[in-house]
Amino acid sequence: MSSTPAVAASGEEIGPDGVREPGGEVHAWLPGQNQTVCGLQLSRTRLRRFPHVKFDYTGTDQLTEADAVGWICPRCLAASDGRRRGEKRNWVRESPRP
Repeated sequence: MSSTPAVAASGEEIGPDGVREPGGEVHAWLPGQNQTVCGLQLSRTRLRRFPHVKFDYTGTDQLTEADAVGWICPRCLAASDGRRRGEKRNWVRESPRP
């Protein structure tokens, strides 16, 4: 089981190189599980799995009409943000107590 989130989406498109790409509503999904990071069941919501596409969206991404992705789940963004970084915390303790 991988700890890097992949994409689960409500739709799909075939890219110019002939590879399936996510479209519609996009969620983070950990391969090997039957649910998204935010807790939706893949089988009940009929989300398609894209294990070859890494969930590398951020909260500042701007979606336009030309994008196949129409909506990025904010709960998945929040849950996968810490996993995606993998580095130290983004905050620094200024004056730690003894």
